[in-house]
Amino acid sequence: MRHLISLLILTGAFAHSGTALAEETTLPRTNAEQLQSACTKAGGKFSQDAKGIECGTNCQGGPGTDCTVYCPTDQKCTAQVIGARRPRSAAEALTKPERHQR
Repeated sequence: MRHLISLLILTGAFAHSGTALAEETTLPRTNAEQLQSACTKAGGKFSQDAKGIECGTNCQGGPGTDCTVYCPTDQKCTAQVIGARRPRSAAEALTKPERHQR
């Protein structure tokens, strides 16, 4: 019984820790050309349809879904990034931040 309780506690801890790893933030409106340019520079995958534009990267120079920016048509963009970062642009949201030197 003790092993079952320990397993449930660990499972709950891992489930909650995953949600703390991603942060969602709002960015200013971005047009398709601007997002495509930022996406290309970040090594991501750009897509566009009637509902909006989107780019996803692995935050390290390749395509993926760890860092994403989605801009619905005629609305502000939403970025999802790893950690507690607060990017101010699509380019910042799609790349891994540089480490500050101490």
